[in-house]
Amino acid sequence: MILVNIDHITGKNLEIIGLVKGSTIQSRNLGRDITQGFKTLVGGELKAYNEMMMEARALATKRMAMEAQELGADAVINIRYTSAAIMQGAAEVLAYGTAVKFLP
Repeated sequence: MILVNIDHITGKNLEIIGLVKGSTIQSRNLGRDITQGFKTLVGGELKAYNEMMMEARALATKRMAMEAQELGADAVINIRYTSAAIMQGAAEVLAYGTAVKFLP
């Protein structure tokens, strides 16, 4: 499965299948909150939260690719990501794009 954030794949003629998406909701961990809270006092990167969001993006991308594969797609183009707070301490990460098939 080819995944790109542009609207074409060089050398390929594409047939659009449709929108595909994948999402996950991640919640904060109390242990992480305590250590990251101390980090905000001195500044710097919040590595535990960064890792959590990287994992969430990877899972959302995997779910999007699985949906595209179920539709018979060869690739997903125009991939975008968005995130939103769902409630205090939880965020949703959404990956979405256009599933396409390669034409001969």
